[in-house]
Amino acid sequence: MSKEQSCVLKAWEVTMRKTQQAKKRANSIFGTVPVALQTDDDATTTTEENDDESSTNTSSVGELYHEERVLPNGDYYTGQWYDSFPHGHGKYLWTDGCMYIGEWYNGKTMGKGRFGWPSGATYEGEFKSGYMDGNGTYTGPSGDTYKGQWVMNLKHGHGIKSFANGDVYDGEWRRGLQEAQGKYRWRDGSYYIGEWKNGTICGKGTFVWSTDGSRYDGFWDDGFPSGNGTFKWDDGSFYVGHWSKDPEEMNGTYYPSGNEGALEWDPIEVFDNLSEYKICSGERVPVLPSQKKLSVWNSSKRVEKPRRISVDGRVSVGLDRAFEKMNMWGSESGEGAADIDSTTRRDLDAEIMRLEAEGLIQSLRPCPVPMRLPKAGKKQGETISKGHRNYELMLNLQLGIRHAVGKQAQVVSLDLKHSAFDPKEKVWTRFPPEGTKHTPPHQSSEFKWKDYCPLVFRSLRKLFKVDPADYMLSICGNDALRELSSPGKSGSFFYLTNDDRYMIKTMKKSETKVFLRMLAAYYNHVRAFENTLVIRFYGLHCVKLSTGTIQKKVRFVIMGNLFCSEFSIHRRFDLKGSSLGRTTDKPESEINSNTILKDLDLNFIFRLQKAWFQEFIRQVDKDCEFLEQERIMDYSLLVGIHFREASVAGELIPSGARTPIGESEDDSAPRLSRVDVDQLLSDPTRWASIRLGGNMPARAERTMRRSGCEFQLIGEPTGEYYEVVMIFGIIDILQDYDISKKLEHAYKSIQYDPTSISAVDPRLYSRRFRDFIFKVFTEDD
Repeated sequence: MSKEQSCVLKAWEVTMRKTQQAKKRANSIFGTVPVALQTDDDATTTTEENDDESSTNTSSVGELYHEERVLPNGDYYTGQWYDSFPHGHGKYLWTDGCMYIGEWYNGKTMGKGRFGWPSGATYEGEFKSGYMDGNGTYTGPSGDTYKGQWVMNLKHGHGIKSFANGDVYDGEWRRGLQEAQGKYRWRDGSYYIGEWKNGTICGKGTFVWSTDGSRYDGFWDDGFPSGNGTFKWDDGSFYVGHWSKDPEEMNGTYYPSGNEGALEWDPIEVFDNLSEYKICSGERVPVLPSQKKLSVWNSSKRVEKPRRISVDGRVSVGLDRAFEKMNMWGSESGEGAADIDSTTRRDLDAEIMRLEAEGLIQSLRPCPVPMRLPKAGKKQGETISKGHRNYELMLNLQLGIRHAVGKQAQVVSLDLKHSAFDPKEKVWTRFPPEGTKHTPPHQSSEFKWKDYCPLVFRSLRKLFKVDPADYMLSICGNDALRELSSPGKSGSFFYLTNDDRYMIKTMKKSETKVFLRMLAAYYNHVRAFENTLVIRFYGLHCVKLSTGTIQKKVRFVIMGNLFCSEFSIHRRFDLKGSSLGRTTDKPESEINSNTILKDLDLNFIFRLQKAWFQEFIRQVDKDCEFLEQERIMDYSLLVGIHFREASVAGELIPSGARTPIGESEDDSAPRLSRVDVDQLLSDPTRWASIRLGGNMPARAERTMRRSGCEFQLIGEPTGEYYEVVMIFGIIDILQDYDISKKLEHAYKSIQYDPTSISAVDPRLYSRRFRDFIFKVFTEDD
């Protein structure tokens, strides 16, 4: 026996063993079903009979029929079949013991069904594209039960979770964790009802103890009282005050119910008591239904050719015969080409265009030029060293920040009085070279330092979880600031801290007035919406320099650097939704990873997972409404893209469409990140580390503008996808629609299309901005 024959025999024996094992499992679960096993002698005959049946009644492409099959990898399926996929109602048993019974659509679990795990866990409810999605009930092997709404394998919406230990949660969920309003009852009868965030008690709520009837009403943070609250006893006495884990920050007053004396009671006891009430995390789904691959039946008679993957991820099994017929009309050498008349050729072209339009096959037209990673840009900015024209200004700025932040007391409450936002609420400090009782000596000329609304910005830094010591170290440490090479369009200069965490921008007096005017609204907005995309501000200051008789004021704002990330940024876009002047002037050879491209340079559509997309559109709407109310325009969405896969040569590797059903996975080939996404979805706690606009996984679909449509804002999708991590936020929010902008609008409207220019009324700007952004960002379905 030759070596080749030996290998064939071994492969056949493995297939036979798998087939027999699958038959035993199928009989034990579904009952005995007549599945004929092939032997070495009759394999060819059986295949031919199957193909004959295919051509007559049961397995012809486009016909729905019933099938019972043990598939090549040992999986078992019985049910309705269509175009080489489960379609309709059917049962599928995987070799690892997982089982699905329910509705199918083109090889995907779609509709109502029941999924079972070998551990005994079950899910019964609605499915969409392989995911648990809709209303459904999951019962874990240890007794955990969740009944409610799901989105892409995660609890999302209203639902009731009964834990195996006796605890019950009834309320809202988001991305697998308790969020918004909900009630949690412990097995001893104690309960909390109120607000939640990322699976923890946070916000306003009430905790009631079943043991003695006492209760706490007030604010919470991370599962414990934080802020104003009231503790009541069942006899009517109560304690009102400010609560904190830090005993030094605790203060309040006890009010007895009658003539009883002072109560020997420490509010810290409440924290000790609450530490015993843990929020049960429950069981995790062992293997997600969307991770289960299906084996596709292929007859041994059919000649296997490399199969195409359609835009929606289906293998073009059902189209093989159509392509075989096309190939019959012309060989590779061109013989037979004359047999196709012009009418037939036109019909064929029309059919191909229809299939492309419906997404059933990928475009047969030449593909666009492969994309490459842009050249890596150098570290941005010029270090401000001694001798630099702005060296003294930098020293003044660092001295002022160190003085302002260092002397400020810790914020006790985020509830600020209206007077804190008064533009007149500012503090001047003189910095002579020899120093004073409050300021250190320094080597630069005398200057004055102004802090605008110091209490507000101190509260903002606490709200944004900025540690004062780290903040001072970043700006005022031993490392010098870096000045960006050129000022922005407004004439402002930008400076970066050495660790890239903060950006300092010089401001015009008019911008400062706008900011102070909207400061209260900005504070309330960022406090109300934790995931706001609006740029974060940390301080507003002014340095007054004296050079002889001339006094110069330099105002500047300190804000977060959006692109300070663990991921390298490969592409940057500044998007406004307008077309006039919205291209980059640089030639291709000068564009690198630091270049900020504009609307007409954009060649992608970004597809976000459903739950994140819903969050995205809600937040963009809220942010734009806030900016519209404050009469702000000319803002933009700054977008940074990190491409996750590239070859050693720097060529971007497309992910393609969905992983083809039934195809064996080639570890060396680029794969869709669906596996990565499913792993992310299987662990909801990892979602908590993703902040909207901070480090979001997404798919970027490449687009191409039609020839002759240079001013087309969004190109045509090509079906070419790339796995990316996205960082984005709304910047430049201090441009008021003042008289200068109104004049600019009037002047440009004479020369250009009024809808294409940036300077438009805030309401129109907001509507146009949202319309554009919601076309660039879509739901990944």
